[in-house]
Amino acid sequence: MKRAYKKTMLPVDKIRKFLEPGPIVLVSSFHKGRTNIMTMGWHTVMEFSPSLVGCMITSANHSYDMIKESGECVINIPTADMIDTIIGIGNTTGAKTDKFKKFGLTPEEGLEVKAPLIKECYAHFECRVEDRRMLDKYNFFIFEVMAARAATWPKYPKTVHYRGEGVFMVSGKHLSFPEKFKPQNL
Repeated sequence: MKRAYKKTMLPVDKIRKFLEPGPIVLVSSFHKGRTNIMTMGWHTVMEFSPSLVGCMITSANHSYDMIKESGECVINIPTADMIDTIIGIGNTTGAKTDKFKKFGLTPEEGLEVKAPLIKECYAHFECRVEDRRMLDKYNFFIFEVMAARAATWPKYPKTVHYRGEGVFMVSGKHLSFPEKFKPQNL
């Protein structure tokens, strides 16, 4: 059913709660013998083949320099049962803390990168920095996914999505319309 919504002005710094429905990810990195994990709520698929993912990581974040210098990371997909860990990692600096130890997570060796995978996560995307042209101006990384792994069950895990201002949602009901799906080059 279509409807007309009554609207009010919205401060532009509040729009993220409408545009950031993608799953929260835990980005793990490795540089100079140290590991780190950061919580990230904003990322975007930029291309399917090669598989490119874009994201902004503020240069004030400890992970920024680790990923910029090493040229790689792992994007790990946690599930909703990890919400306390997700929030805790996001509120802890890796400059002073081994987040794997603090949060009881298990690092696993990757196939393509030195950055560790997080065993407790549902999926892992091993990435290399593909394009650095927007780093200095926007802190925007473009990663190429070099290897990917995902659990075989459940098909659609319950993931956590950030709405801003400390509000999260959990993925819910799926709608399926395969008969209407017609891939096209538009």
